[in-house]
This record gives sequence, structure tokens and C-alpha cells, in this order.
Amino acid sequence: SFFYGMVGRNETTVKYFILLGFPTTAELQLLLFSAFLLAYLLTVLENFLIILIIRNNHSLQKPMYFFLGNLSFLEIWYVSVIEPKMIIDVLSHDKRISFQGCMTQLYFFVTFVCTEYILLAVMAYDRFVAICKPLRYPLIMNHRFCAQLIAGCWMCGLTTSSIKLSFIARLSFCDVDKINHYFCDISPLLNISCSDSSLAELVDFILALMVIMVPLCTVVTSYVCIMSTVLKIPSSQGRQKAFSTCSSHLTVVILFYSTTLFTYAHPKLMYTYRANKLVSVLYTVVVPLLNPPIYCLRNKEVRFAMRKTFTCRR
Repeated sequence: SFFYGMVGRNETTVKYFILLGFPTTAELQLLLFSAFLLAYLLTVLENFLIILIIRNNHSLQKPMYFFLGNLSFLEIWYVSVIEPKMIIDVLSHDKRISFQGCMTQLYFFVTFVCTEYILLAVMAYDRFVAICKPLRYPLIMNHRFCAQLIAGCWMCGLTTSSIKLSFIARLSFCDVDKINHYFCDISPLLNISCSDSSLAELVDFILALMVIMVPLCTVVTSYVCIMSTVLKIPSSQGRQKAFSTCSSHLTVVILFYSTTLFTYAHPKLMYTYRANKLVSVLYTVVVPLLNPPIYCLRNKEVRFAMRKTFTCRR
């Protein structure tokens, strides 16, 4: 299989891990279960509705909404890799996950996170071209180029995840089978490894630096240029209209980048703090739940298309 091939000569003696999850009382378990289940169902429904609205409205057949539809598609899978297992484990006494199941979850989670980093940078570039080079926008952001950008995002995500996992899956875990987290993530796995994980840590750090910093620099550069162009617009109404087209994207970028940077931009030893687990809830549960309302509430075209869609269906 793919994962056995990736592991190669794996020396691990651990057949499964125990995800410790959240230390809660019996009274809080039902509350957490209900909250996480509701958040998951709402996230999937919200993103599915955005895809449906974009597909069914000709006014939204633009690069900006093509990327937004792909972001919604990505986030449905992103939350589905983590949340169903997390929801079940809140009430279950058996919190085990097999070694292969853990590696599979890690592989897809890293793929989706890396893809989202790059996709958000692509969306920033799209807004840069739309505002700073409006006359050349249709020529530059043509359908073929947009499709190539999306394919590039997924290829980068899949490649980065494959490289990271090829090093992590080779680590030896001996008799330590407890992961102090609610899903299989890189830092907690590195913490319980009983073999030398320095090479895996170095590879993870270099790739994380590339996947985070290159898109982040693209986003910052794009918005500096956007702000410079917007401030040159003579009328305040024109400035407001120009910036309103990218305000929702900027909000999503700030939420996603800030929460993930806190977790992944530090050494593994800092992972012992419980704050990391709470921050992880933000970018695996809260941020994906907030993204669709941010795009819908702050974007007039999406709001209009939504009203039109539901009015027509009635």
C-alpha cells in the first residue's frame, strides 16, 4: 500500500496510539460533543451552500469566486479529516487510532493545511491583479491560468505532505502510545518518538518555513500594493468599493495564518503547553466555521446571489 511503501523499514513497535483529547468532566463531555457536532455540521453545510450558490449564479462566474468555491471544497475535506474522530472520542472510552490510521489522518491534514496556505496566497494575488491591473485582469486571470493555479496549490500540498510523512513514519515509537492531542499532528508525534527525530524536525521546519513564509510574503506584498493603489483613488466611495472586494479575504487570511503560525512556528518542546491544544481548536473548528459567514456577510455579490438562489427555489 501507499503508506507501507512510504514507511519503508519502519522500526515502530506501536500498532496503535491513544489520543488523550480534552481532559474534561463527565458533565462537560456531552456539552463538548454537542458543540463540536453542531460546528462540524454547520461548517459542511455552509461550505456546500457556497459551492451551490457559486455554481448556480452566472454573476459569480469570476476568478475570485472560482477560488472561493475551491476554498469551500477544500475546507469540507479539511474539517472531515479531524472532526468526526474528535467528536466520537469526546464520548468514547476507546480513543485508539491505528498507526496506519494516524499516518493517514496526518497525511491528509498536512495536505489540506498546506494547500489552504497557498490557495489563500493565490486569492490575494487575484485581488492584486483585479485592483492594481484592472485592464489586464481578464487577460491575466483567464480560466486556464486559474485552473493551473488551483492544480499547483494541490500539487504543492500533496508533495509537502508526502515528504514530511516519509520522515515521520520512519520514526520509532517504542512503548509510548499516548498522544497528547485530539488528532495526529506532527509536534505531538515528534514528542513521543524514542528514536532520533532531529532530521524529521529539520525537514518539517524547512518545509513549514517555505509553505508558510512564501505564501505569507505573497499576501503581504499583494495587500501593500492594493493599499497603495486604493489610497490613490480620489473619491472615498471608490476607495471603499475597491477595498470591500478583498476585505473578507483579508479577514480569513488573518484568522487562519495567525492561529496556525502560533502552533507551527516554534520548536517541538513548546508543544507541552496546553494553549496549543486550544489554539488547534481555533484553526480546526472555529475558523472553518467562521469563514463562510465572513465571505457571505462582507460580500455584496454573494449576499445578492444567495437571496436570488433561495428566492428562486421558493
